[in-house]
Formats: sequence, C-alpha cells, structure tokens
Amino acid sequence: MNAERQREIASKGGRSVPADKRSFSQDRELASTAGRKGGQSTGRAGE
Repeated sequence: MNAERQREIASKGGRSVPADKRSFSQDRELASTAGRKGGQSTGRAGE
C-alpha cells in the first residue's frame, strides 16, 4: 500500500459520525441489547 493511500485510510479514523447516523444514539433498546451481548461474550472468556 502506498503512503498516500495509507494517509487516506488513517484520516478516516479521526472523523466524527453525525448524530443522526449513530444507531445507538437513536435507539436505546438496541444499545442496551448490544451492550448485554458484549458483556456476556467477554464474561465467558474466563471460563
């Protein structure tokens, strides 16, 4: 990968997503479900 392409990809990491495009800020139930699933999957890792 050339340096210009690398810079282009890296610059996307610093850009913010508009609030209307963030699904978790629009739907609390979706965020809650996702958080629960994430917690369950990491909780099982130590078993």
